[in-house]
Amino acid sequence: MRVTLKACGLAALLFASTAAAQQATQDPVKDSAETSTEAQASAMNSPRVSSMDIDWVAARASLAGLDELAAHDDTSSAPSLDLLGRLNAATGTIFPKIATTPVPVLLPFDTAAFLRDRAQGQTGDSSKYLSGFEAATFFHSGQSGYDAAFVLQPLETPGLDLTFVRRVDVQISGLAFVYELDGPAADGSPVPELESEFPGIRRVLLESHVRYAFARFGARYAVSILCFDGGKRARRLSCREADKVAVRFLKALHVVGGAPQDTEVKTGPQTIDRPDNISSDFTYYAPGDILPGTGVEGRSGRTDSTVYSRIRFPMAHAPAYTNSQSFMNWGNCDHTGRVALGGHGKGAAYRCRVNAVPLVHDETKNYAYPWRDNFCEHRYYYVSQCPAGLGHQGEDVRPSSCKLRNEGADRCEPYHDEVVAVRDGVTFRAPGDEALYLVVDTPSEHIRFRYLHMNPHMLDAAGLISGRTLREGEPLGPVGDYGKREGGTTYHLHFDVQVPTRNGWVFVNPYMTLVAAYERLIGERGQVVNDAMFGNAAQAAATPAPDGHPGPTPWDEPDATPGSNSSATSPSPPATDSAVKPSVLANRSADDAAGVKGEPPSERETAHGSGTTSEHGKNKRENARAEHCKARFIKGHRRRVCGIDIAERRGRKGHAYVVRSVDRRLSYKSDRAWHRGGHLHARHGRATSRHNRA
Repeated sequence: MRVTLKACGLAALLFASTAAAQQATQDPVKDSAETSTEAQASAMNSPRVSSMDIDWVAARASLAGLDELAAHDDTSSAPSLDLLGRLNAATGTIFPKIATTPVPVLLPFDTAAFLRDRAQGQTGDSSKYLSGFEAATFFHSGQSGYDAAFVLQPLETPGLDLTFVRRVDVQISGLAFVYELDGPAADGSPVPELESEFPGIRRVLLESHVRYAFARFGARYAVSILCFDGGKRARRLSCREADKVAVRFLKALHVVGGAPQDTEVKTGPQTIDRPDNISSDFTYYAPGDILPGTGVEGRSGRTDSTVYSRIRFPMAHAPAYTNSQSFMNWGNCDHTGRVALGGHGKGAAYRCRVNAVPLVHDETKNYAYPWRDNFCEHRYYYVSQCPAGLGHQGEDVRPSSCKLRNEGADRCEPYHDEVVAVRDGVTFRAPGDEALYLVVDTPSEHIRFRYLHMNPHMLDAAGLISGRTLREGEPLGPVGDYGKREGGTTYHLHFDVQVPTRNGWVFVNPYMTLVAAYERLIGERGQVVNDAMFGNAAQAAATPAPDGHPGPTPWDEPDATPGSNSSATSPSPPATDSAVKPSVLANRSADDAAGVKGEPPSERETAHGSGTTSEHGKNKRENARAEHCKARFIKGHRRRVCGIDIAERRGRKGHAYVVRSVDRRLSYKSDRAWHRGGHLHARHGRATSRHNRA
């Protein structure tokens, strides 16, 4: 018997050790796969560039007919200079540091006439050599190329037959290298009219600009003009008329300067520099993982792990939060339509028609980790790098905190946090413009950054106009909420990045560039999260239904009721997930987690907004079905009003949901779509004055 038991024990021990060995061989594979997936989501790459081989022999040969260069020059060193050197000495008085440009500089400048007048001491105003264009509003001669901008006034320029009468801005860039992107290539079309003068020139319509891209002397050049086609827009330049201006600009191009440099770029900038320590707080979604349902035409985001530049983070202080300002709390859903879910004041709940994420009229709820990419979320801006060809162009970044005017207010006050320069560079901005560009041009990098929603009057007062040199970390001004006017958007900074390609400047996803910069700011590495880590309920609430609708709503399904998920606690990650630490969830208040990630705020409120759970509110939602909805005309608009009993609303025996929808037959691109979509800020202003609340 003892022998039998011993044998059984040995067999059991052998079986257990075999199972443990099998488990040990299986777990590393599983862990390795999980680690590989996480590593792939958090991977960072440096940008790729293609360097140009500049033909300076051909550039010098193009100057052979300029006899004035061989005549005399004011400088004592003129005899020892070649043709390029003498040209740079002459034109450098108009275009500063032109001799430092590593490509031949082409500008709409009558070089021969200028040199003749200069030899006779009769140059005068330089604008008379610009073929009808005004003196350059921006000229930056960098170490990897140059950028310049000129203005044409149609009323002062005969011969073009333009119906557009406002100023036309024309930009040109000369490039020693171009960035190689993975997005679709825009081949454009040939231009027979210019082929003899610019062999291989292509006309490209890209990101609301008509562009003429060509190669000369081995360098790449791109001329671009902002234009709009489709519809009658008297206040906007059509691309057909922009073509006339561009052709005139191109025919006026001549070599103005430039010289070979000692350094040549063969590889792109090395931008990856991550801290070793792992942050217990900073978490972020992977690039391209935008809020479900918020992409254009249901498309996803742009999965781009490139860190395009080693920048200083644009906010002066941490913490900061990169997330959507349109599809999170107090956002306007980008005018895609909103659905009211009940409540009053800052606790009033709603959702966007494009998804089922419950939101509230309380802007403070947006100041929490994790970060989320919003580069390709719903906007009607052309973005060639987004799957739908339309998107946001950049990222919305919120500062460290939100200051409310008083306890009942639901909007953040502006101008409490500072914005700084992300690199050493030069400003590009006309007085009064809302957009501030920072142009960076080094031997290994050519890139520009745009800041939006800062107050333009403050930027003017600070002298932030074209040509000012900035140092990395230098204050630019406070974060604002300026969108055509003060209070025109939420309290945030829009930050985007553009790089030069073979077809000129293109928007690229700055998300991982910001992640890397933020990690260096806080000295710790962030952790990648996903919706599954916060529970399936939150993921299901944010996921559109298979038929393309955002999910069950009171007017779509007779048996559907809003807010069917009744949990009132903060969603928690599964016990097996170690990527999200408890401190991350502790950083979110229960209200924040419920308002953003899963639970409708109406589940936490009474019908009168007292902030406690109400049986009346629960019954109200259960009974607000399609059979309790009726059409009403409210202020000239057709609205769907749902409630327990419409007739009982005046007696406060029931609560009605007003379903505010946008007519799907309306074009969102039309001039009046912005108003018909229901402007959130204007409605908030009317409600504020009507109810006398902050």
